[in-house]
Amino acid sequence: MSSAKTNKKMSPRRRARAAAVQSLYQLELKQHTVSDVCAHTLEYYADESQKIDDDYFVVLVNGVMEHIGNIDKLMAVKLDRDSSLLTPVELAVLRLAVFELKYRLDVPSPVVINEALELAKSFGTDDGYKYINGVLDALLPSLRS
Repeated sequence: MSSAKTNKKMSPRRRARAAAVQSLYQLELKQHTVSDVCAHTLEYYADESQKIDDDYFVVLVNGVMEHIGNIDKLMAVKLDRDSSLLTPVELAVLRLAVFELKYRLDVPSPVVINEALELAKSFGTDDGYKYINGVLDALLPSLRS
């Protein structure tokens, strides 16, 4: 579940986002149920050295999955290709960021975008973060005033 590009200095909240991206990736590949993926992830991150914000992780994964249809519709307006042509990592990062921008108004939009870019750099292709940045910048006005 871990990435060679992530490090142990991440905050529990950032680690929760990273775990959520990994879980959404697994769910996109249809490997497991939401509850199985969440349980496995929480077990994996139970070690104090890798501690995540468990509650926020669950909110993120369940929130994205609950609103996935609406999230995908919102994204589709600004994507330059069908979402099926995105890498699973790009799709997971975008879904997570759109969820936070739309439904987690307590998290400032610069934080959401910065976290998404860091996750894309950690888990995605070398230039995937640039694409994600462009999509999120285009979506931001419609998601936050």
